[in-house]
Amino acid sequence: MGIYLSTPKTEKFSEDGENNRLRFGLSSMQGWRANMEDAHAALLNLDNSTSFFGVYDGHGGKVVAKFCAKYLHQQVLKHEAYLAGDIGTAVRKAFLRMDEMMRGQRGWRELAVLGDKMNKFSGMIEGLIWSPRSGDKHDQVDDWTFEEGPHSDFSGPTSGCTSCVAIIGENQLVVANAGDSRCVISRNGQAYNLSRDHKPDLEAERDRILKAGGFIHAGRVNGSLNLSRAIGDMEFKQNKFLPAEKQIVTADPDVNTVELSDDDEFVVLACDGIWDCMSSQQLVEFIHEQLRHESKLSLVCEKVLDRCLAPIAGGEGCDNMTMILVQFKKPNESGEPSDEKSSTSKEKHPESSKSPEGES
Repeated sequence: MGIYLSTPKTEKFSEDGENNRLRFGLSSMQGWRANMEDAHAALLNLDNSTSFFGVYDGHGGKVVAKFCAKYLHQQVLKHEAYLAGDIGTAVRKAFLRMDEMMRGQRGWRELAVLGDKMNKFSGMIEGLIWSPRSGDKHDQVDDWTFEEGPHSDFSGPTSGCTSCVAIIGENQLVVANAGDSRCVISRNGQAYNLSRDHKPDLEAERDRILKAGGFIHAGRVNGSLNLSRAIGDMEFKQNKFLPAEKQIVTADPDVNTVELSDDDEFVVLACDGIWDCMSSQQLVEFIHEQLRHESKLSLVCEKVLDRCLAPIAGGEGCDNMTMILVQFKKPNESGEPSDEKSSTSKEKHPESSKSPEGES
């Protein structure tokens, strides 16, 4: 369950932004947890026609979530499938690539830096010399080569994170998810889940876990992890006879592609600290109510976080919380002609939320 503070940290990191098609707001809060292990990414212009939003919920530490927030969207953008217009394949490969990148000497050092284990004045990381050649040039995502060193055999972090991302094009939305963070779209006031919460008791998850040699106890993978897909968590990915997507825990995401319509109002991405307290439909209705008198989307997110925060430590409402709200601009808002977007008979309609019970 984690260690709780005596009083919650309610200071929030919030941000807003917009372009000609979208506006977004986001907010994150540490809450009752002893540490903040969430991270996020919000890029209105991944390229000239695409926006990228992601939430990453860390467990066992913050470093994997921070690593994904720094690198995952870069890997999507550079993949040959993305350049060919196949966003779904590109994002799936990017999820799996995160585990590959976090191995070895280079992966160990990147995680050490993100975990604040580097003394930038003495140039030391946990007693090792920080090589000048390993500095800023390695921020270039294409320069990710094998390096000799004392941690060349590093198999990757034992901590991990969920990853839920939304990639929004001109008329298409691609959602990729591994773990129990969630993406929801509001269409005419109705909540539709665009991702599935990966829990060990789902039949497909249970089958994979058991076939890979794992077990489920008290709803947890091998009695410890309460979700069944995640980036990192390398201790659950050690079967050398199985591909990455068939390991006990896998970073392989579900990918859902939806054609956008004029009825789409906004998309929400949030970590499970929100969904523990509100169902998808409850959150959509709460947002609609707030939007009647609040135009700044980050303030709407902040109100959701305050709404979900538990009054005392223990139980629901005590987790770290991160939420991104992305609102679609209507043609008259962006200054574009209203007949630009035509309807299509091949439109994919997302699955309606079943409105699981949450706090009212």
